[in-house]
Amino acid sequence: MSRLAQTEGLTDIQREILSTVRDFVDKEILPVATELEHRDEYPTAIVEGLKELGVFGLMIPEEYGGLGESLLTYALCVEEIARGWMSVSGIINTHFIVAYMLKQHGTEEQKEYFLPKMALGEIRGAFSMSEPGLGSDVSAITSKAVQDGDEYVLNGQKMWLTNGGTSTLVAVLCRTGDAQEGVAPHKAMTTFLIEKEPGFGEVRPGLTIPGKIDKMGYKGVDTTELIMDGLRIPADRMLGGMPNRGFYQMMDGVEVGRVNVAARGCGVAQRAFELGVAYAQQRHTFGKPIAQHQAIQFKLAEMGTKVEAAHAMMVNAARKKDSGARNDLEAGMAKYLASEYCKEVVEDAFRIHGGYGFSKEYEIERLYREAPMLLIGEGTAEIQKMIIGRRLLEEYRTQD
Repeated sequence: MSRLAQTEGLTDIQREILSTVRDFVDKEILPVATELEHRDEYPTAIVEGLKELGVFGLMIPEEYGGLGESLLTYALCVEEIARGWMSVSGIINTHFIVAYMLKQHGTEEQKEYFLPKMALGEIRGAFSMSEPGLGSDVSAITSKAVQDGDEYVLNGQKMWLTNGGTSTLVAVLCRTGDAQEGVAPHKAMTTFLIEKEPGFGEVRPGLTIPGKIDKMGYKGVDTTELIMDGLRIPADRMLGGMPNRGFYQMMDGVEVGRVNVAARGCGVAQRAFELGVAYAQQRHTFGKPIAQHQAIQFKLAEMGTKVEAAHAMMVNAARKKDSGARNDLEAGMAKYLASEYCKEVVEDAFRIHGGYGFSKEYEIERLYREAPMLLIGEGTAEIQKMIIGRRLLEEYRTQD
């Protein structure tokens, strides 16, 4: 094994794509990531470079101008990009989820209109489920869409939009029916495709994107609220052209998004391991490199094992989805394990750096602030455990 997180069974095309992305990360992202992150600056030049590489259209079918690659290829690219700077992978992830939802659930007119421009990165996507008062309870959303002739009028407040300011297309989940006895709340929700101008303030009549939310980490990428006040959307901008299917569409998108978050965890953990193992060979104490102390070797052994295990579970979840099979169990397990292991590997690398890990001059300080986002993004650990537990009970149900 030359290094950690290798993937068996890849095609020549997949290996070529990953090699190209890795070279881009090493040359264009790693040298500037920490500086941009400390300034909370959007990585415009990096994003333009990824557009030229075709990353924004990686999973969009060739008939719509994309590369038509698999979820596995995409996830492995995300792993590489997150190794460079996790915020960049977040910029791509929300775009990817919206493109995936359009590919899977959109009308032919919606696919033909949006996907070719999304493949080029000319239209960049964001998606919105969460609201200020509901957290993980998506079925409790209060944002509402009421039909008025050939339009819907949307009102409500959304929270935690990645790419909220820089995106030009937002997939928004709204309630389109009142609660009725015997009807589950999630059966009265619809996803709307909202086109807007990039930027902050009123980006189209009835739609306001306030300024960026100031965050502990995950900087550079803009995270915002979204406020709808009498926003009018044509009925043909309902995803799939039919109401009350939004919850299922969003959950399908989140399922592949969880593979993405797992890949991000793998990438950040791999970078933390690289930093830790390099520093352990450079730093001397008691007359020898600290890597020669048994305590540090134990840490490196644990870190490397966690990187390998998380990568293997992420690859398994992606391949399961690519096969056409249900993968919510595998995606939940991969997201849960990768995010938890990422946090642990980053902290161990931080400890190996000693006092220098607390300095902003060292890259591990940035990773230490970035890792916690993965613990809550695309569903907390507790949500993943609920999904995993329910699915395991389905698989291992005993006879009454």
